[in-house]
Amino acid sequence: MPDDDTLRSLRAALEVSPANVPLRIHLAQVLLRSGDAEGAEQELRAALRYSPEDAGVKLDLARAYRAQGKFSAAHVILEDLIRDDVEAGRARLEQARTRLAEGDPSGAAQAYRRALEEDPDVADAELAERLGIESEQEEGSPWFEVQAGALRQASESGRTGPRLEPIRPDVDFSDVGGMEELKRDIRKKIIHPLQHPELYRAYGKKAGGGILLYGPPGCGKTHVAKATAGEVSATFLSVGIHDVLEMWIGNSERNLHDVFEMARAAKPCVLFFDEVDALGSNRGDLRGSAGRNTINVFLSELDGLGSDNEGVLVLAATNAPWHMDPAFRRPGRFERVVFVPPPDLEGRVEILRIVLKDKPQDDVDLRAVAKRTEGFSGADLAAVVGTAIEDKLDEAFERGQAIPLTTKDLLKAAKKRKPSVREWFKTARNYVLYANDGGDYDDLKPYIDT
Repeated sequence: MPDDDTLRSLRAALEVSPANVPLRIHLAQVLLRSGDAEGAEQELRAALRYSPEDAGVKLDLARAYRAQGKFSAAHVILEDLIRDDVEAGRARLEQARTRLAEGDPSGAAQAYRRALEEDPDVADAELAERLGIESEQEEGSPWFEVQAGALRQASESGRTGPRLEPIRPDVDFSDVGGMEELKRDIRKKIIHPLQHPELYRAYGKKAGGGILLYGPPGCGKTHVAKATAGEVSATFLSVGIHDVLEMWIGNSERNLHDVFEMARAAKPCVLFFDEVDALGSNRGDLRGSAGRNTINVFLSELDGLGSDNEGVLVLAATNAPWHMDPAFRRPGRFERVVFVPPPDLEGRVEILRIVLKDKPQDDVDLRAVAKRTEGFSGADLAAVVGTAIEDKLDEAFERGQAIPLTTKDLLKAAKKRKPSVREWFKTARNYVLYANDGGDYDDLKPYIDT
């Protein structure tokens, strides 16, 4: 724990030399080690103004976000570093720590393995132990670097395949606040073909295909996908990257095939891929052939080569559509790309109503709270309610009884938080301005300060 004199000295030095980036980084690291992650964030943001391309500063900022529970903001920074191949090993290591902190040990293990692929020197024995990963090495090589023949042999004996549980969702579009334009798009592309297949067949079209949902984290892409299945009483299969990707050669491809076979057997079925950019990255950015093979199989399954995909409705979500291979946009695949924005005023009112359901409350003015939370994602709104509850619990413990939440409590909690989507829009801005020749990101323009 640093003493006050140390912090005063560092801040005094920065007043004299505010552009001294190393000094500012040192202060931020001291604050981060002492538990003042918010203070560290402020210093690191200031450092980025003077040195916007400094990967070390960005990594430290991601750590500061993780320490505050701002996982979405941390992931945006780390994904940019990985995409640009800057400190990719350290970025994936921090990605693993972030995923573990947000309760995704499978995703954390996957990120840790990929970190070692990028840079074996980032190995962290303590993290590996927490993830249940053996880190034994052969003569200085990472534990997973063995010959391809051994990988194939291991895959034949150790593969278990994806473990998915088909469900019948108990939500539909009435449970989705706002997003009326998005609902219309999904009805036109997915719901109407399923409800009126004879009309589509008359024009030589099948009920199927896919929609790619993109937008900032926490804005309800998964909820929309589940509600789509509930709207048509279809089976819902949710697929994460950990359900498909494996280190053994050929296993990821077989897992993908198995997933589609499950969906075909359960049709009508909404097959939902979360974080699909991890499965469908641009092949030009991939170094090895294994990733390209997985993408090729994914494309073949979407096309239904050798199989019938009619009645299999594919939805996918990504925070980074610009990382997707262009081949996924061809007709019959994800030909419709739909932006899922932060909820509008009516959407925020509905989200707050859902989050507050069954919680003790005293005539909360949802519209007043919604007006004060413009730009907040659904996850941000849930966090506002969570913060208000935590504050209220202290008072409840003192009195020994549950005390209703009030409008004032929620407004006070909202002041403590900022929209987590801001970092995402900063990244998206570059694509809207400089990589939008085809108009793919026109829906983003109203949200971007140009």
